[in-house]
Amino acid sequence: MTRAPRPLIAVPARFSATTSALRFAAEVNARALIEAVWRAGGEPASIHPADTDVPGRLARFDGVLLPGGGDLAPYRYGATQTHDTVYDVDDLQDTFDLRVARHALESGLPLLAICRGLQAVNVALGGTLEQDMGGPDRTHRHLRHPVTVRPGSHVEQAVGEAKVDASCYHHQRVDRLGSGLTVTAGAADGTVEGLELTGARGWFTAVQWHPEDTAHEDPAQQRLFDAFVRAAA
Repeated sequence: MTRAPRPLIAVPARFSATTSALRFAAEVNARALIEAVWRAGGEPASIHPADTDVPGRLARFDGVLLPGGGDLAPYRYGATQTHDTVYDVDDLQDTFDLRVARHALESGLPLLAICRGLQAVNVALGGTLEQDMGGPDRTHRHLRHPVTVRPGSHVEQAVGEAKVDASCYHHQRVDRLGSGLTVTAGAADGTVEGLELTGARGWFTAVQWHPEDTAHEDPAQQRLFDAFVRAAA
């Protein structure tokens, strides 16, 4: 009996200045992220961040996963100054991610956005970011902490729990919400940890944490990828 093909998931690549095995600069995605999509039954495919016919390029895919990465350029959300902690800004990467986010939401293509991906969606819909969250008691880098999830949200339906243990690596967070976005998860310090779009045309959720970090050992985190791939199927 022939099995149905795995849903094809577009994962925009991230630019890397050095990768020892490849000798030169590369385009990469985290292995943990790719494996989480694969375990969920998806066929992950890294795509080149070229600002060319984004709708046409995405037409062949069943879903989009916007992954983590460096910071968005502050001018993208109207900031006139750049904090000295902003890092790894790439104009092409920003342009591509923002257009991918807008197209996925407008077309109803299933979309899971993670960390930078959540921030890109917020900015794409007119929101802003806090460029640096401040002192050590507010830093969410290399940190696992509980996140409270809103009942009835896509993320709650996926993980099946009202509170999850989240692996975080970010120094920025949502400031002003983009148009139509609602908060679906949060940390104790008030950091927005999840977003969804009122009246979204397709399945969409965004999380500020990195579910791929612990998905191999935490079923709740893996279930987020499972729900996404089911929607793409």
